[in-house]
Amino acid sequence: MSGPPPPGTLYLVPAPLDFGCDGETALAEVLPEGTLRRAARLTHWICENAKSCRAYLKRIDALHALAAPLQQQHIAELPREVHKKGDHGGKGHASIDATALLAPLLAGHDMGLVSEAGMPAVADPGSSVVRAAHGMGARVVPLVGPVSLLLALAASGLNGQNFAFVGYLPQDAAERAQRIRQLEALALKTGQTQLFIETPYRNAALWQALLQALQPGTRLAVAAGLTLPQAEVQCRSVQQWRTLDAPPPGKHVPVVFALGA
Repeated sequence: MSGPPPPGTLYLVPAPLDFGCDGETALAEVLPEGTLRRAARLTHWICENAKSCRAYLKRIDALHALAAPLQQQHIAELPREVHKKGDHGGKGHASIDATALLAPLLAGHDMGLVSEAGMPAVADPGSSVVRAAHGMGARVVPLVGPVSLLLALAASGLNGQNFAFVGYLPQDAAERAQRIRQLEALALKTGQTQLFIETPYRNAALWQALLQALQPGTRLAVAAGLTLPQAEVQCRSVQQWRTLDAPPPGKHVPVVFALGA
């Protein structure tokens, strides 16, 4: 008697960076042909939000016919607590067993893991799914696509040989200022570039906090709307930013912030 089928492959499918923005980027301009073709062949998905996933699949379908109609795609959502706390296994983060989400994988189906924007499991949920796939002996394949953190770092002119992504900064003003000064001290002492992000509607508050807390000579980079037609990346000393009296990034634009020596 033959045994159970070998597990399918879990593909990490990057999404365009235009989620929540006013306009969309043409998929063919930001995602390789091979990535789009592979995604079109999948029929089982794990995502943050099923509605967003279907919208993304509809865009793919306009370029490459889906292997199954949109209504017949199997789409499972990550638990809500994962969205709020993350699932990479650190202290204070959601602890979930994603094995149940990967049941189709055990049945021999290939699956796609997708986030709202960029690469899943990088500055986004999905690590628990990848860990579970490894645990069941499945093959994990990351597909090529935009990763905002690396795009911002490359365009900043800051140290790309030693860098850290530190996620979101505290919302409380005093705690946020303290955290900014800690990151600045680390960057100035070690040369390590510090990358962080914020929910777009809080961009302005973070921007003002950075200009107030950082030393004049520290370099501050802002990468806004990456891969969009209105994309803009600027890096200046804090003193130059203050002199320019530049407006804060828009509240509807995703931004990656970076600071360094």
